Amino acid sequence: MMPVLRPLLAQDAGWFLALNNAAVPHVNALDGAALAALLEEAAWTAAVEHDGRPAGGLIAFGPGAAYASPNYRWFDARHADFLYVDRVVVDAACRGAGLGRALYGALRDHASGRTPLLACEVNEQPPNPASMAFHERFGFAAVGRQETEGGTKRVALMEMPLA
Repeated sequence: MMPVLRPLLAQDAGWFLALNNAAVPHVNALDGAALAALLEEAAWTAAVEHDGRPAGGLIAFGPGAAYASPNYRWFDARHADFLYVDRVVVDAACRGAGLGRALYGALRDHASGRTPLLACEVNEQPPNPASMAFHERFGFAAVGRQETEGGTKRVALMEMPLA
């Protein structure tokens, strides 16, 4: 069955928060207020459904957002135009079903002709080799690195130019 994509909305908070917080430390934990703030500021969102149920989501920001993430700020300081993937989560029970590819493909389709690049970060410490391999296969390449959270995290800052 093909994944069904739609916007990620405030009413999705229950299932999205559960998936997000199950993915810590690969993403930062959220509560309802923090998710509402992200959705309010986001430039683009998507939810993906698999077998008739919500199974993942993606939140992206454009330039000039009032978002305090040091990783987002790194890209915002260097680029006038981009879309930054703040978080993408997929239900562990659905991994391998192409949901991440569907989310990123929809983002790329949306961004093509609108912005010159997609940006994201992937944890190197704690390591997230599956995410690194996914992003590299999709066309992202590391363009920088930084430590965050008092040196407890190190991320590869990644970009994918769009034609």
